[in-house]
Amino acid sequence: MDTGICNDYIWNLKGKKMKDIIVLGIESSCDETSVAVVKNGREVLSNIIDTQIKIHEQFGGVVPEIASRNHIEAISRVAKTAIREAGIKFDDIDVIAPTYGPGLVGALLVGVSYARGLAYGLNKPLVGVNHLEGHIASNYITHPDLKPPFLCMLTSGGNTQIVYVKDYCDMEVLGKTRDDAIGEAFDKVARVVGLGYPGGPKVDKMAQQGQPTIDFPKTHFENLDFSFSGIKTAVINLHHKNPDINKADLCMSFEKAVTEVLIENIEAAIKQTGIKKVVLAGGVSANTHIRSEFEKLEQKGIKIYKPDLKLCGDNAAMIGAAGYYRYLNGDLSENTLNAVPNLKIGE
Repeated sequence: MDTGICNDYIWNLKGKKMKDIIVLGIESSCDETSVAVVKNGREVLSNIIDTQIKIHEQFGGVVPEIASRNHIEAISRVAKTAIREAGIKFDDIDVIAPTYGPGLVGALLVGVSYARGLAYGLNKPLVGVNHLEGHIASNYITHPDLKPPFLCMLTSGGNTQIVYVKDYCDMEVLGKTRDDAIGEAFDKVARVVGLGYPGGPKVDKMAQQGQPTIDFPKTHFENLDFSFSGIKTAVINLHHKNPDINKADLCMSFEKAVTEVLIENIEAAIKQTGIKKVVLAGGVSANTHIRSEFEKLEQKGIKIYKPDLKLCGDNAAMIGAAGYYRYLNGDLSENTLNAVPNLKIGE
């Protein structure tokens, strides 16, 4: 796809601005029911998020069946609120863009089914969006000047990847985790030390009170892949052996170890590609220590982009932004679009 076509606005051959494109983004891949209205891929008119954190907190993690049931109860209400807050009508929508993977299959099906029905009823185009591409696209909202190519350090509860974003719809995974995703490691560490769910924010808060006094082992590969199971297991074993250990120091030492792995791999990716523009994305990109350490790379001439904190977690604005560029690329979906729980970037 020609990058010049995918600007903040669509222009015709005479250089005149054409009609704004209004995208209805729909996100239901896990435990957030979200619907957003996004104009031209960058301007958020509304972004409504109905979270289930309090519901799943008592179980120590997301229960898929409960998540699906709550999505069903919330999706229509959330969509109507998003339309009302955007100051538009359903008929004003140009494109309907739901997340169709990766994620929990039952949860995904709620958003996809709602989007299919809406697209059919309104006679509007349907564009299925990869949830991971959505996280990357959150930066287009935060940084209106951001354009490919760039490298993305994608860190979330289910994924840890270095993605080479060559163009808005052309991406290559350069490295990925071989076992636990970094967010999964955060959650397990939080559970073991008694911090509860959701683990990432609670480990982050606890770590800010501690010092990196413990040196945890890190796994390295010849390529750009990751492994966090060793660090996670070392933290768990140390806590089991010494349950009275300073939890703040334990969390800070864990954060330091995993962040060093991320930094080492992204520097290797920069050397491999020659790209000195790095974007953070995903829920774990909200982590205070990770953001701070990546900011230090700017001292080496590397430009760092971080999503607004409210766009790090799952939300429909990022899906609407990604859906906009997929729509411009002609990637329309049939009304038989289905959930793909193990969907990967590039598929």
